[in-house]
Amino acid sequence: MFPHFTYPWALLLLLLLPLPAWHYIRRSRGAWLFSDTRLLPELPSLRAAFAWWGGLVLRLAGLTLAIVVLAGPRWVDPSRIETEGIAVAMVVDISVSMNETDFKWEGEDHTRLVGVKKVFRLFVAGGKGPDGVELKGRKNDLMALIAFGTHPETTCPLTLEHDSLLKLMEALEARQGANEGTTNPGDAITWALHVLQQAPTKRKVLVFLTDGESNVEKVLKPRQAAQLAANLSIPIYAIDASPAKPKNKEEALEAERAKATLQTIAAMTDGTYFRAQDGKGLLAAYESIDRLERERILSFQYRRYYEGFHWFALAALACGLTIVALEATAWRKVP
Repeated sequence: MFPHFTYPWALLLLLLLPLPAWHYIRRSRGAWLFSDTRLLPELPSLRAAFAWWGGLVLRLAGLTLAIVVLAGPRWVDPSRIETEGIAVAMVVDISVSMNETDFKWEGEDHTRLVGVKKVFRLFVAGGKGPDGVELKGRKNDLMALIAFGTHPETTCPLTLEHDSLLKLMEALEARQGANEGTTNPGDAITWALHVLQQAPTKRKVLVFLTDGESNVEKVLKPRQAAQLAANLSIPIYAIDASPAKPKNKEEALEAERAKATLQTIAAMTDGTYFRAQDGKGLLAAYESIDRLERERILSFQYRRYYEGFHWFALAALACGLTIVALEATAWRKVP
């Protein structure tokens, strides 16, 4: 396989090779004056010609190899390099409405929060879901879990210990208190951005799941929080888990406002909006996020190179030593 070069411009020095070749051809070969050549032994003319041409070829080969060394030859490793992963903040709504039993998973009714837990496990650990959908898991990613109702809290900080993360997720319960049953997405997004700022990875993303619009007064609005995310180049994947069949007109209006808000924050941050009304829809949303983020990682240019300059340097040295050895023995000449 042809090598790549770190400094390909150095190969332009090959254009100068005719100069030392011309100098070698034009140089004096030396001579003795004899009154009668019969006084000399028979001259091995063929060996002399071979020595002359051999010296020229070895010199040019040595110079060519030295120039290739300067260009920095290296070969690309075709195998895929394990990436460092990304940092993902999972922001999950645990307001009182997440206790509604209208989430279908493989034909059974579950609360919305239980459905989220099932898909969350597949996204983190990998495995097969309904309809043969399979997720590979995110074993190389730093994951954090932020739960929110009226107030956000870090359920699990950024970690690669995903077993502990999943245990903490399973332990989550929807909030029931009078002051904790509302939804405050603006503060939750801001809190998650703060958590992600601690991550050493280049790529950071926020997965935000809620089933309703903001209904807490005098707090940061979702659009304001999304602007902060956009400034930090952190995309928000917004998952809308509002009910498929609203119970009344008020709930339907709330769902429409929530949809508009989530679409806006996703668009502002170069993220994506997903509508997930049941297990199949939620799984499809997480599958899309998983695929999008893997494609984003593969779009980064990461290569491993095997340096080859030392082999060319050794070959150039071998040419030089061969010239010295042969011209001191078999190719020796006088004067």
